[in-house]
Amino acid sequence: MFIDTHCHLSVDDYENIDQILSENREAKVSPIIISGCTKKDILESFEYANRYSDVFLTIGYHPSEANSITDDDLVLLEKQLTSTSKIVGLGEIGLDYYYGKENKDLQLQLFEKQLALAEKLGLPVVIHSRDATLDTIQLLKKYSVSGVIHCFSGSLETAQEYIKMGFSLGIGGVVTFKNSKLREVVAQIPLENIVLETDSPYLTPDPFRGKKNSSKYIPYIALAIAENKNISIDEVASITTENAKKIFYID
Repeated sequence: MFIDTHCHLSVDDYENIDQILSENREAKVSPIIISGCTKKDILESFEYANRYSDVFLTIGYHPSEANSITDDDLVLLEKQLTSTSKIVGLGEIGLDYYYGKENKDLQLQLFEKQLALAEKLGLPVVIHSRDATLDTIQLLKKYSVSGVIHCFSGSLETAQEYIKMGFSLGIGGVVTFKNSKLREVVAQIPLENIVLETDSPYLTPDPFRGKKNSSKYIPYIALAIAENKNISIDEVASITTENAKKIFYID
């Protein structure tokens, strides 16, 4: 069995949620961990966690929300984080400078407040970092937290720094792309420091690029890693699943 440690599930993206989850299970991908990272997404994700036994959640405010999140929203987030055992982490949170740094200060403030909350509650964090590696690392070092670097696509040196800090790397569809530099990095990262993710409905792996992504494609990500490391896909499945269970305390 496989675990998709990071995906998005919404009626805005999928017409039939029951069918999507059934297809995941047929592909031996269960459980899945949904990331609710806007106020709307968080509320919808609770519905699925309550409805399906193999759906777990991480919730937190994405850096794209930095302009609109208030202190009251953070108070509510803390209540939500402690409301059910189906919540297994805080995220995705972090920094995103890809479109510019106009609201950099607000992003940093929101990130730091949520790191402090994760430390307080003893929750693993799921980190979004895009064009912001240095600031991300500097802030993470201020708090006693660990978890997953979501959608990791950095250099080997950056990977080693995160691993040294106690983080695992979320590897998704990019590793299946033929010209991806991530393949070279993954070849040199111990499997014990990797978890699998799709970030669906985004970042669909080969050979399905151009189609909407889904957790059912996790085995294709695992196969790319297996071929890259010259090991069996069963070994990838076993070790990455155990890694995910340890990080997110899933039985």
